[in-house]
Amino acid sequence: MNGFQYVKQEWRNIWKDGWLRALTLWLPAVLFLTMWAIFSAGIAHNLPVGVVDLDHSQLSRHFTRYVDASPTMAVTRQFTSPDQASEAMRANEIYAMVVIPDNFEKDTKLGYSPQITTFYNGQFILIGKLINSAMLLAEGTFNAGVETVKNMATGAPVPLQAMGQAVPIRGQITPLFNSNSHYGQFLVSAIIPSIWQILIVATTVLAIAHEARTQGLWQWLQTSPVSKLMGKLAAYTGLFLIQGLLFLWWMYVALDWPMHGDWHILIVAQLLMVLACQSMGAFIYFLAMEVPRAMSFVAAFTAPAFAFMGITFPATDMPVIAKMWRSLLPVSHYIEVQLQQVDYGTGWYQASHQLFVLSWFMVAMVLAVMLMLVHRRKALSGNAVKGEA
Repeated sequence: MNGFQYVKQEWRNIWKDGWLRALTLWLPAVLFLTMWAIFSAGIAHNLPVGVVDLDHSQLSRHFTRYVDASPTMAVTRQFTSPDQASEAMRANEIYAMVVIPDNFEKDTKLGYSPQITTFYNGQFILIGKLINSAMLLAEGTFNAGVETVKNMATGAPVPLQAMGQAVPIRGQITPLFNSNSHYGQFLVSAIIPSIWQILIVATTVLAIAHEARTQGLWQWLQTSPVSKLMGKLAAYTGLFLIQGLLFLWWMYVALDWPMHGDWHILIVAQLLMVLACQSMGAFIYFLAMEVPRAMSFVAAFTAPAFAFMGITFPATDMPVIAKMWRSLLPVSHYIEVQLQQVDYGTGWYQASHQLFVLSWFMVAMVLAVMLMLVHRRKALSGNAVKGEA
């Protein structure tokens, strides 16, 4: 049999094996659509917060309206004491509580600086960050309005002049590469490659295990072992690459997310990532030589991928062990190329380093073939000894 016949034989195996069929055909699409559906809203808004108004004045109600007017927050509960609000926050009914102190209006008019306290649930890091930023914006806007009214009352003839005295310096903060802070673009575009890596490595292990389960691994590899292994893996390489292209098409064509770079660079990076993941999968299988142990290695190796990619936590601040683990994950190098192309629009030179690193994962395939041949020789020699006995 030539190499193409091995590929055709593996396609028939995929159609017969339910697990392989799921991992290569419908499960990746289901996982992608699930992740996209979760973050399809794009921007978190109307997060429920509670207000404890201990002043009950016109100015305190005015501040409450400022908080409620924020697109990020919605005042859903009014409480009479901080204890009630605290209980509601522990029950996850609200994400934050705002405490307006006694004599808030009186102290403000007398020129004092009354303190408004906001407590938020820091366990939800993203939500806490959003509420913190929204509260700072609401308080800043409210303070500027109060100071503007004071300045007009003390003689500033023009509203703009009064506002200028209240806020002498105003800054403009412009986010680059994700101008509308869309969390779908930020998270989904990174979650999908990390899940994809898990699927590729796991499918590679299960594909080799299929032969061990159906006809015996060494019987299958008795002749032309390297050609059979390469033919088997090649059948999945094309399927995985089609998956990657469909993911890119959905995100950057169908959903029209910004794409500023070169599609050719991104496709080459995807191909190298597929080959790298297959190399790691084959190496893990022939290192473990048992499916349960190999799948445990796959889970331990690939599960932390999203945390180590450097998307939600900067890679420069990771400890040495995390950086080493990150360097062993193909998706960590692929995602840098994806970010370069999608956001920065760089060329081949900027992507060359990560492409080179991805190509080095082929060493794992060489090691896998060497382990396979060693185990095969031992198995065949053992069978020969038994036959002579």
